[in-house]
Amino acid sequence: MPPLFEDLRWRGLVHQATDPEALPALVDGSGLVLYIGFDPTADSLHVGHLQQLVLLRRFQEAGHRPIALVGGGTGMIGDPSGKSEERNLLEAEQLQANRQAIAAQIGRFLDTGGPAGAILADNADWLGGARLLDFLRDVGKHFSVNAMIRKDSVRARLEGREQFLSFTEFSYMLLQAWDFVELYDRYGCRLQLGGSDQWGNITEGVDLLRRLRGVAAYGLTSPLVSKADGTKFGKTEGGNVWLDPARTSPYTFYQFWLRTADADAGPYLRRFTLLPRGTVEELEASLAANPERRDAQRALAREMTALVHGSAETERAEAAAAVLFTDRIADLGAAALEGALRDAPTTSVPRSALEAGLPLAKALVDTGLAGSNRDARQLLSQGSVYVNGERAGPDRTIVAGDALHGRWVVLRRGKANQHVLEVTGRA
Repeated sequence: MPPLFEDLRWRGLVHQATDPEALPALVDGSGLVLYIGFDPTADSLHVGHLQQLVLLRRFQEAGHRPIALVGGGTGMIGDPSGKSEERNLLEAEQLQANRQAIAAQIGRFLDTGGPAGAILADNADWLGGARLLDFLRDVGKHFSVNAMIRKDSVRARLEGREQFLSFTEFSYMLLQAWDFVELYDRYGCRLQLGGSDQWGNITEGVDLLRRLRGVAAYGLTSPLVSKADGTKFGKTEGGNVWLDPARTSPYTFYQFWLRTADADAGPYLRRFTLLPRGTVEELEASLAANPERRDAQRALAREMTALVHGSAETERAEAAAAVLFTDRIADLGAAALEGALRDAPTTSVPRSALEAGLPLAKALVDTGLAGSNRDARQLLSQGSVYVNGERAGPDRTIVAGDALHGRWVVLRRGKANQHVLEVTGRA
């Protein structure tokens, strides 16, 4: 196994370092305590957080002690970094629920056992009881407003014509810097990790720790995840791809990675998976030589789904994917089919309509799979339409017997455009 810092560079996970001469040796050693913060702005993390979660895991497997810090305190303020407008402030009850849910998700990525196990911390423990005058005297006096307004995250908001930066958000930098001091005092933490948008906050924390405690501390950022075509990573038509299976089903999560573009598959394998370098390079070579096989995407989908949802859910997602677009769709059990179709476009149809016989051409138009009756007839004559995985003829009518498990009829146009008819009413 290569030294950790060399591996991070190869994976594209090194963007900025506060001391690029000294930091590699510390990272390649062992016993370093480090942290990454996660603000509880929702009751689940999403795939945009995975790079940082996996980064904590990489450091722990290399012999270091990671701290995952849930921002129960800073979450009440909202980080302006990378945001074009002020966040909505959360109510205390919602924030508490978010904190608990996110802490549980983070705990699945790290080994928290033993005296050297990973630490799950919450900055509400020290920020919640902080006295304003004490904080301003002990912390605020070390910050230069002149320097703070030159930070990218602040300057972008100040220069926006229709934007503003509240004092509440402006104070976030001080609070995050104080986190670093507290984590040093409590656990000996000397390294903060984060995305490149956190560079300004991280450097302020490094400087504050040096001023108050006289110790050398460090910061390391990773590039923000992007897509080769310029579109936003982690977004689908349904919104964010969440880690919570109740918000994004394991099947949909698997499909998100499986649909990765060729240009992104290699970088994602490097940055997100724990696969060794040799395996990743073999998959990249396979992708270059035989892109139609999509070996890299399948490995990516398998690894990420297993990491987040476990091997059993991964196997179910793979099994569903193997039959959902074939004539074997009826072989799926009700639970597996429901999970596979959870996030598919769906239209409700009364059972009485199927009992009377629903012309497939009409259903194609009603669901948007065809733009018009003429378009529907043309698709049917070309053999481009499938009902439950079976090619449909021009005169096909959907009947009650077509409803899989009495609940769903799966329509497909071409290779990938699906729409579900969900049958309502008693049989």
